[in-house]
Amino acid sequence: MINMRDPGQVERAARRQSAVSIAIIIVLLIWVFLGPQSLKSLVEIARSYTRPFLQWYFVGIVFFFLGAMLWLGSSRFHSIRLGADDERPEYALAAWLSMLFAAGTGVGLLFWSIAEPLLHLADNPFEPGEVQGASVLALRLAFFHWGLSGWAIYALIGLCLAYFAYRKNRPLTLRSALRPLIGEASEGVVGRGFEVVAVVATVFGVTTTLGLGAQQVATGLNEVFGVSESVWIELVVIAVIIGIATTSVALGLQRGIRRLSEFNVVLAGLLLLFFFVYGPTNELLSLTMQATGAYLQNLPTQSLFTGASDGDDWLDEWTIFYWGWWIAWAPFVGMFIARISRGRTIGEFLLAVFLFPTLFTFVWIGVLGGSALQIQTNGIFDLISVVQQDETRALFLTVRQLEAPAELAHFVNGMVILLVAIFFATSADSGTIVINTILSDGDTTPPVRRRVAWSIGVGLLTAGLVLAGGVRILQQTVVLAALPFSVVLMAMSAGLIRALTSEEDGSRKGRKTHRPREPWTGRDRSI
Repeated sequence: MINMRDPGQVERAARRQSAVSIAIIIVLLIWVFLGPQSLKSLVEIARSYTRPFLQWYFVGIVFFFLGAMLWLGSSRFHSIRLGADDERPEYALAAWLSMLFAAGTGVGLLFWSIAEPLLHLADNPFEPGEVQGASVLALRLAFFHWGLSGWAIYALIGLCLAYFAYRKNRPLTLRSALRPLIGEASEGVVGRGFEVVAVVATVFGVTTTLGLGAQQVATGLNEVFGVSESVWIELVVIAVIIGIATTSVALGLQRGIRRLSEFNVVLAGLLLLFFFVYGPTNELLSLTMQATGAYLQNLPTQSLFTGASDGDDWLDEWTIFYWGWWIAWAPFVGMFIARISRGRTIGEFLLAVFLFPTLFTFVWIGVLGGSALQIQTNGIFDLISVVQQDETRALFLTVRQLEAPAELAHFVNGMVILLVAIFFATSADSGTIVINTILSDGDTTPPVRRRVAWSIGVGLLTAGLVLAGGVRILQQTVVLAALPFSVVLMAMSAGLIRALTSEEDGSRKGRKTHRPREPWTGRDRSI
């Protein structure tokens, strides 16, 4: 048992935790470069073996996370503040909401916003029906994978971290949420072991995103500048972006990265405006609204779809991959969300984390993906046949098929490359900082040499996995890495609910008068 009052014991425990995490990643690096085929074979065998289990386990656990977050938002806990009772939010509402969106999206949404609806249009196990046409169904399925269910995972871990750090004044670490369940043991092998699992999951979540980003940048260089496509170009892209991210990590250019993130939001807005202006605007808005209604109507049944009678291949390729990706990415995004949410009530937190990013994502996919669906269904260009061969070409080809001047379309495709590259760099930079924060007992400014080493390690692992099998191996490894961390998430959610219940019971005993409060905001109605 670690004595938290003894700084020496705490430091030694943190060093052991960091050493174990580093050893795991070093073993993986050696394996992926010296025996990529054996690693690929093992991953494929492991995925094949776990596939029947994951097809109901991931579906059930993500449905539980969604239900838990919706319940917390509408329960008596909604007025509890993430901080002292009289503490005010650290960030203004507009800045907070924009950072929430930027935290959970990026390269992945750029990669799949067009490719996914097109692939669902080509093949899915569901019947469109008279009201829900094929295009609406394709968008609805994409909405499902980027909607409330995924954001529930981010909300859960973000809420756990923020509540225990700012409300209970404990370290900004995952093991703080385990304290209500296992007490002081959370500071020992069990708690720190859970955080090692979180580090490994985060590493694979980041590498998957970086791998997708590298492939899309390489494709963009071919589309815009005629650079021949090859795995070596992808490796060069990875090396350059990781070099930029490592320099940022070493020099502490947080302000510069923040400015780059804000610049990316502007670029993303310009890209969305381009599609609005040169796409079939009225049809896009109509399609998006109808698909949103279909999503809400089918959310319960879609959330529990396990492919038991039909569609198990589709489920494994899409839903299981996405749930694994969201879970693996959760420590990174959850910690970022927690750090910017101090002073918010639980009701405000859940409403913002659920509603705003989901709505923006629906608009994004509806406009970009809807444009591609209109091009396909109107017979303008056969995008599906191209995307089935290479998903990375989806966005660039769609831009070229819109009714825009050729020079402008060429310029926009160049802007897309820049957009992906900046998302790539900021994801690598932020992911490295989060990994080091987990391994430094919540310290957001760990030693520079450690941050640099992890940044290089993540880049090397990304390159190795790309060499071992490209997108397919990245998708399979992120699902496997997410499996053990899903257990950590379950334990954290149980610890959060237990702590909230204890606080509410204590407040109720000491409360002399009751003042009615507004739902979600928690404001006193009597004021």
